[in-house]
Amino acid sequence: MTTNDDATAWQGGLLDLDAYLRRTGYDGELAPTLDVLRALTRAHITSIPFETVEIVLGRPIPLDLRDVQDKLVHARRGGYCYEHSVLLAAVLERIGFKVTGLASRVRIGTETLRPATHAMLRVETVETPETGKVWVCDPGFGRNPIEPMELVDGAEASVGGWGFRLERTLTETGNLLYTMRSRGADGWFDLHAFTLDQRYAPDWVVANHFLSTHVRSPFAGRLLVQQMRDREHLALDGSTLTTTLPDGTSETRAFAPEEVPEVLREVFGMHLPHSDHAELVARVYVARQAVALYPATVHPPAQAVPHLWTHRTGRRVPTALC
Repeated sequence: MTTNDDATAWQGGLLDLDAYLRRTGYDGELAPTLDVLRALTRAHITSIPFETVEIVLGRPIPLDLRDVQDKLVHARRGGYCYEHSVLLAAVLERIGFKVTGLASRVRIGTETLRPATHAMLRVETVETPETGKVWVCDPGFGRNPIEPMELVDGAEASVGGWGFRLERTLTETGNLLYTMRSRGADGWFDLHAFTLDQRYAPDWVVANHFLSTHVRSPFAGRLLVQQMRDREHLALDGSTLTTTLPDGTSETRAFAPEEVPEVLREVFGMHLPHSDHAELVARVYVARQAVALYPATVHPPAQAVPHLWTHRTGRRVPTALC
């Protein structure tokens, strides 16, 4: 049975658990059971968005738990996979779950072999010694199951109508390889693939440094904010917002860069310091100009549409006027 070598591997003792529970709105039981794991994971994913604002602004992404919870919990911001996984791992460890770090290779959007730079969690519950069942939690991919999936070939999750599936094959050296897949309008497609090789916090620090600082990182200069909700997936890519439903249908709206801070607040509930607004807008402008200059490798934003009231939230969402 896989366990952490160090009982404080995820710094659970430093966690401000009460603040985390307020941030996610979870007020249920705190015990290392499967039901609690499902409820906590769902509350986390639907409350805290995936976002790359600090990377776009050229700032480092510290993975010390105190820094992570200051940002994602106390400042009501979001983060990307390492920040989400560090935070949720600390929460689960604090409650009594056995948590192992994993690393996955992103497959969506390319057929090229990518490095294993996506962080996720393997979790054992109090029932595991009796049932033998272990679980995968994927809190920081952006488009991911909102509840844990059993780590077994053919496992499926369809909470809220979303379709996710795990498929198991073997690597060339005979190790188990699990592929996380999602169902879209045109059928099933790969999200990422992982082995069960245990990853520790220092492993994530190294990969995090590359993804948050290297010019060839997929997040270099690219504002990307995502959130899974019960019945919709929201994705802001630069200044273009796409809302996708579980059946794969989607709606895309374009914004002026100046409107992006308001979109972050109104759509994703992110409280970005006002002092960062001008710099973020400038960076989005630069990225949008790059789209126009290099149309062979990237796609321009969708055409703007007038201001709309969303039928799901009843709130007016500003759209681009350009």
